[in-house]
Amino acid sequence: MYLNRDLSLLEFNRRVVAQAEDESLPLLERLRYLCIGSSNLDEFFEIRVSSLHARQTSDSPVSVSANSLLNKINVQCHTLVDYQYAILNRKILPRLAKNGIHIVSHNNRTEAQRAWVKSYFESQIRPLLTPIVLDPAHPFPQVANKSLNFIISLAGKDAFGRGSAIAIVKAPRVLPRVIKLPDELSEDGYTFCLLTSIIHAHISDLFPEREVIAYSQFRVTRDSDLWVDEEEVKNLREALQVSLQNRHFGSAVRLEIAKNCPDDLARFLLNEFNLDESHMYRVNGPVNMVRLSEIFNFVKTPSMYFPPYQASIASDAQNDVCLFDALKKRDILLHHPFQSFQTVVDFVRAAAEDPDVVVIKQTIYRAGVTSALIEALMDAANKGKEVVVIVELKARFDEEQNIDWAQQLEQAGAQVVYGVMGLKTHAKLALVIRRENGAFRNYAHLGTGNYHPATTKIYTDFGILTAHPQITNEVSEVFMHLTSLTKPKKLEHLWLAPFTLHRNLIRAILNEIRIARAGRPARIVAKMNSLIDESVIRALYLASSSGVKIELIVRGACALRPGVPGLSENIRVRSIIGRFLEHERIYYFRNDLKHDLYISSADWMARNLFRRIEVACPVLDPALKKRVIEEGLKYYLKDNTNSWELQPNGSYKRRKIRKKQSAFGAQQCLAKTYDAALQKELIEDVKPAPESLSSSIDVLDDTPQATEVMTEMPLVEISPIVTSEEKTLEVVQTHPSETEDESEGQAEEAVDTENV
Repeated sequence: MYLNRDLSLLEFNRRVVAQAEDESLPLLERLRYLCIGSSNLDEFFEIRVSSLHARQTSDSPVSVSANSLLNKINVQCHTLVDYQYAILNRKILPRLAKNGIHIVSHNNRTEAQRAWVKSYFESQIRPLLTPIVLDPAHPFPQVANKSLNFIISLAGKDAFGRGSAIAIVKAPRVLPRVIKLPDELSEDGYTFCLLTSIIHAHISDLFPEREVIAYSQFRVTRDSDLWVDEEEVKNLREALQVSLQNRHFGSAVRLEIAKNCPDDLARFLLNEFNLDESHMYRVNGPVNMVRLSEIFNFVKTPSMYFPPYQASIASDAQNDVCLFDALKKRDILLHHPFQSFQTVVDFVRAAAEDPDVVVIKQTIYRAGVTSALIEALMDAANKGKEVVVIVELKARFDEEQNIDWAQQLEQAGAQVVYGVMGLKTHAKLALVIRRENGAFRNYAHLGTGNYHPATTKIYTDFGILTAHPQITNEVSEVFMHLTSLTKPKKLEHLWLAPFTLHRNLIRAILNEIRIARAGRPARIVAKMNSLIDESVIRALYLASSSGVKIELIVRGACALRPGVPGLSENIRVRSIIGRFLEHERIYYFRNDLKHDLYISSADWMARNLFRRIEVACPVLDPALKKRVIEEGLKYYLKDNTNSWELQPNGSYKRRKIRKKQSAFGAQQCLAKTYDAALQKELIEDVKPAPESLSSSIDVLDDTPQATEVMTEMPLVEISPIVTSEEKTLEVVQTHPSETEDESEGQAEEAVDTENV
């Protein structure tokens, strides 16, 4: 009945890597997709595979299924890695060379280039290397997670007359992995050398008077999940700081070596890291493909990249002197990255500077290394305003940064809390309380994405700025709950996890079922990152078998099997992979033409519904509702250039353009629309809101009933695990198994070469 989550994640990564084969894309953007795919796979091993390894070593019956799943994952991962390097070596590197971007090995360097490289090695690399020849006094060194290392087999006598040995050389992270040669040494364009190639060429210089028999680069991936006993700790921040110190040296889960690494050295490493051969990956290229992204720092040729895009400013926000005055007139809907995140920053900054604002409350999940928004919060605190910030310290791979932000905010005078023990605060909320005419008035921002200046430029997300009394009062109730830990009052508009979001979601699905069984049109359209929760999937299966038409746009993992006769024949699932990462969550229910619409921070996963603080916010303004339906749903259902369709067996097939059908890409359309809006400085002139929503909703039915697809990619087909063979459906509203982990969605952050 269900597709396996982990195999579905691998299918997502396959779709990302497949973008690198698209010759219509700029060349370095194709390389970027390979880097992103490699980064995604790293996280998959660090979190998902490491969790399965832990289950595999237990004595419970779960270990049997974990072992079976690991075997399937290993097969798919080896195929995927081979596919990545085949694209790199056969398509990307040759095309780069034709375009004047050369990555030269030692054998292909000119004498002048070799001389420069040797000088660079002696002055910039060798002083930072510490070769260690292994013996009882020189044990195998600590090898950090995802670090670059070399293993060397030596012959001859050392200084003490001892014979053959094995040595290890670690490459410090401070060393660049891609080195640009001077322009005068490049015949045309750019010439680069990889750090691995330079060290290989001069490895003998590290062991004078000894013979290097063999060598290989290697990299080990380790369990990077943090665990803190939240019931025992007295200070979560201090406990996390201790746990973070051990992250780089968790249990090994994957070994990557050069394709030509001798078998004896490979076996030595496998034994050292306690791995079997199925967890070893021989790669035909650098063991860390992500670091090839350093090329982007040097090559600035415009044709190699997507055209630069400048987000527009929402007209309602720029035409009024005071943002609060604008919000008194109407809500402001922001669609990132097509509209600038600066409006949200301006909202917080205006609150910090306005003498009538007395309180600012904010949630922070991911905020980046630099944040004008957090600086505005600190400025407000310094000015004596009451500033309350809920900083989620357990945001995976952002723990250290969030600890730093929490400390800075506290030093500025803000009241900082770390959310709710046992839960993650994932909701995206800001609240401003302003004194007006002797009373207090609330203003709020609710969004689907993080308050992160970098990701708001590359992730698609919706946000609403509002002064709606009921909505803002309920936002205030949520903040009161997060700080006082009291049960929130009954919320009429917001759906709040882990209290009401799941229940209201199931009720909305059941309502469509009742409508369909009464013989009236029923429809559900939803967009999210992941769909995993079994109770929601069972409800959707029941809806499908009752005649409800269901369209799902799920970017990443999806456990629902669409198109199964008698079970899910009325469900279609698409995934959009494009220039921007699809991150927004939208829930639409037709509800007898009431057109209920919510934007949310929550995916339909057990972790979001039961183990996180999440909010779903209704879109009430008819004009804004029309925009969300068009821009977030309609365009994506129409997309035939970036769209993949999920098949019943768990594989995906790319949609192709039909005869007499024009190419249409949702992201491309939105970028052009808002670029035009930027030029005209008035979004409403480009896309006027109709008097009725009916035309926008009806067009959702215009998508073709029969999916036309291209040939699948040249990879072995995934045969997903079906985790249940239930023949009947029973919608249950219970909490998930506590064994399910808290893994973040893949590609949740942009590639960060500093941490690789």
